[in-house]
Amino acid sequence: MIDERSFSRRTFVQRSMYLGAVALALPHAVLAAPTTLGSFDGVPPVAGGAAPNSIRISLAQWSLNRAIREGTLDPLDFPRVARANGIAGVEYVNSFYRDKTLDGAWINDLRGRCDAEGVRSLLIMCDGEGDLGSPSAAERATSVARHARWLAVAAQLGCHSIRVNARSEGSPEEQTARLIDGLGALCDRAKPLGLNVIVENHGGQSSDGRWLAETLRAVGRPNMGALPDFGNFRKSERDWCDRYAGVAALAPLAKAVSAKSYDFDASGKETTIDYPRMLEIVRGADYRGWIGIEYEGERLSEAQGIVATRDLLVGLGCTLG
Repeated sequence: MIDERSFSRRTFVQRSMYLGAVALALPHAVLAAPTTLGSFDGVPPVAGGAAPNSIRISLAQWSLNRAIREGTLDPLDFPRVARANGIAGVEYVNSFYRDKTLDGAWINDLRGRCDAEGVRSLLIMCDGEGDLGSPSAAERATSVARHARWLAVAAQLGCHSIRVNARSEGSPEEQTARLIDGLGALCDRAKPLGLNVIVENHGGQSSDGRWLAETLRAVGRPNMGALPDFGNFRKSERDWCDRYAGVAALAPLAKAVSAKSYDFDASGKETTIDYPRMLEIVRGADYRGWIGIEYEGERLSEAQGIVATRDLLVGLGCTLG
């Protein structure tokens, strides 16, 4: 993604494609055991339970990208980390499983770990599988086929969606036309599996929330939706879109929401994004799904950032469990 911070999921994907498969930890590796805020284990969850029609808190795996890249956390241990923080829903990143065969036993292993922890698999964020809005019809078809492999994984894990990118070239109108083709074809592949295809504002033209919402509506599929991200509204180095207007445009189409966070003040307030305003926008669109913690800051550790975002969301009326 193009975003407020220099290192992003898109940067990571690009580097990993050149440097080889993502480095994963050994099968039984876990984070250090001490029950401190610097460890993912033993962080006391705040009290909470899912109330009817409430927005429930999930955890995006990108929040753990440093631990996974450094080899201190096995991606298969992701459900345990979520449950240790009182979180009952998880959102995967395909890049962290790219070295695994997509029909391997690891999928059943991961689902078993979720079941053991009482954690629900929600979606897979798919990057690095080609541009669904490529100017080339052949490349669009190849991208659809590559994304469809992750549809199969998502179905086996019990997810409701895969998250894809609206990458394209040309004028906004040309990009919309190409994405109608690519996204529509992928939605048709997802429909028999009971899955949604959802698009995140994720850099380039897709950071224009109004344009993205119009494009998704033009696809004309009931399983086409949005994943509004609170942070990704930088179209280019000098071109920014209004984040609040973007989320407002995308929220009526949302099938998931990403609570991006960077840093917090002493009172627990996020210092970049007006979270109360964002939650008001999301609730105003009658969204009642999951909201995924995606901590991407640098000052706090990943464990601290996850807990700070979790507690902020709980304080704003979102629920755990």
